[in-house]
Amino acid sequence: MKLKERLVMAAMGFSLAVVLLVLLDINLVIPHTEHVNSQHGRVRMGGKDSEKHKSRILQKTPNQSEEYKLSKSKEEKSNSDSKSKESADDFNDVVQFLMKITQKHNRHWKASKAGRPEESNQTIGEVVSVSEAEMSSVWGRFQYGISKEEMYSAKDPTITEVVDTMRQLPIVGISQKEGGTQLKLIIEYEDGGQALFKPMRFPRTQETLPNHFYFSDYERHNAEVAAYHLDQLLGFRRAVPVTGRILNITRDIYSLAEGDLLKTFFISPAGNICFHGKCSYYCDTSHAICGNPDMLEGSFAAFLPAKSVAPRKTWRHPWRRSYHKRRKAQWEKDPDYCEVVRDVHPYNQGRRLLDIMDLSIFDFLMGNMDRHHYETFKLFGNDTFPVHLDHGRAFGRSGHDEMSILAPLYQCCVIRHSTLSMLLTYHSGPVPLSTALNRSLSSDPIKPVLTNQHLEAVDRRLGLVLQVARECLDSAEIPQNVIFIRDELYSNVKPGQPVDDGHYFS
Repeated sequence: MKLKERLVMAAMGFSLAVVLLVLLDINLVIPHTEHVNSQHGRVRMGGKDSEKHKSRILQKTPNQSEEYKLSKSKEEKSNSDSKSKESADDFNDVVQFLMKITQKHNRHWKASKAGRPEESNQTIGEVVSVSEAEMSSVWGRFQYGISKEEMYSAKDPTITEVVDTMRQLPIVGISQKEGGTQLKLIIEYEDGGQALFKPMRFPRTQETLPNHFYFSDYERHNAEVAAYHLDQLLGFRRAVPVTGRILNITRDIYSLAEGDLLKTFFISPAGNICFHGKCSYYCDTSHAICGNPDMLEGSFAAFLPAKSVAPRKTWRHPWRRSYHKRRKAQWEKDPDYCEVVRDVHPYNQGRRLLDIMDLSIFDFLMGNMDRHHYETFKLFGNDTFPVHLDHGRAFGRSGHDEMSILAPLYQCCVIRHSTLSMLLTYHSGPVPLSTALNRSLSSDPIKPVLTNQHLEAVDRRLGLVLQVARECLDSAEIPQNVIFIRDELYSNVKPGQPVDDGHYFS
């Protein structure tokens, strides 16, 4: 080959190599001109809107950040030894505030009490004048014994009868409860009584999935049982009686099921009897409720009186969450939100706002974020207790304390004297709340109801509630603005205030 031909071939090879290099590296030299969308629409590159979309990120709170969690865990681990040596905070300053308020109240109350009529605490049976025959059954004694102040009295033997009946009486009917996001069954007993059944879905050790929002979490049957006992130990007595029970699916459910519910039964590959019913969430074959092989745990909650006899009013909770994966509720954005609530009847005087404080403490101790509405009995007007219902999403995360549940308390800074005193007794007294709760739950047929981690969390959260109360007292002009020894002492009545019809807070 001649020299000239060799030079031509070399030049052609070099040119081809340059072209190939340019084509391969063009993405690094020339930016894209067409849109590239991520699956969730968070990032868009190129085009005239590229600069606007490139910087868009989801808001993440500090306690949601993995970097924050890791740094906190390391910090806590390094300080754990020194903290364990420190004596537990006994909140003596808070105790002193309580004692001063009690002494001052006793001096004034004895003088002003003379000549005052006794406050009545009527029951539903007294208001609607039921017959002796209607009060003869255990269900009637419970339902018509509900009073203006509480679901049942502290030493009412009827509650034990109701619980024992739900545990032992044969089941004669099953139907699926309409509405709701997850499967619930209405249980009918041979004596005509009814209970609401929530089945076991997974073991006690399985907690809320990390990527589940509070509104899409599974409901736990054991949470309903634990909530009833906790409500009782806290002295509220505003929750309906609940007990656990173990059923034979074949005998107690399948043999009594009808219609659409019956069509959902099947035998799993493991040989267990399963069913799923029909509901908004988790009612399909992949989320079926299965026995072992046909034995199934569940919670049984007593029914309230029929609405035709004792109608109930549904109220939208002022601190209701948005139930949206991105949007926040007004109270989450406005630290002075309580001032709005205080100016609305019935939260402007009497017991209602203090009841909301009790409810937030109750929910916080359980880790329950799913509190969107509450109910009261219309027969008693507005000066009555809110019914504590539906706690299936409580006790989901033992290692996490969701402080936003306490927003009513730390935004309003008001609390009942009796509630604060009770919390201090459990915190510093001989029997911690976790011990008392575990003892109470030990009598239930599905014991152990809670894991040790959840019991420990209750004590830890109780201390956090007391810390919030301390901060409120430290920032208040006088402790009487925070601690109310009698409900009627709380008043924020002003001319022209709006009235909540149950839907005021959206």
